[in-house]
Amino acid sequence: MAADVIAGVRLDQLEDGTPCTEWDIRALISHVISGNLSFAAMIAGEPGPGPGVDAPGGDLLAVFRDSFDQLCASFDTPGVLERVFPTPLGEGPGMLLAALRVTELTVHTWDLSAATRQARNFDPELVGFVDTLLRSQPIPRGVNAPFAPEQPAPENATKADRLAAFTGRVVSAWTVDAQAAGSWVPEQDK
Repeated sequence: MAADVIAGVRLDQLEDGTPCTEWDIRALISHVISGNLSFAAMIAGEPGPGPGVDAPGGDLLAVFRDSFDQLCASFDTPGVLERVFPTPLGEGPGMLLAALRVTELTVHTWDLSAATRQARNFDPELVGFVDTLLRSQPIPRGVNAPFAPEQPAPENATKADRLAAFTGRVVSAWTVDAQAAGSWVPEQDK
């Protein structure tokens, strides 16, 4: 799903803003790639790549696919789902680590979809899994936390939109306001 959305990003959109206001589209894709590589390195017991991986030659899709292949290979390692790892929610088994990676990929794929005006009708089972995981315990919210306070979702919102609102994203028909130099504004607020 993430690869399909990244494939739909046009070159002229890479510097546009996203619902993750600290990142433009290029930086958000780079963050997702870095996350894949960091999780793969953690599983292998090696140091991660650090924040922000740049794509040689600018082929973000190829670099994302390579990072995702590495991530999947890491989780295919025998016994990894039972091993204990540090996670943002405290120590937990590899199964929790996998669930957290699926969660981040799903939410940031929504961010990229919204930023590039692509369809946000994600697999309902995937969205349901992530939604259940996030609602199963309190999640860190606030200024320096990974999630903002929950936002309202419009009546006609997709399940993915409702999940995004739960994670603190403002959900509406997003457009980049050219007059605002890449800042995000909901369409109805223009």
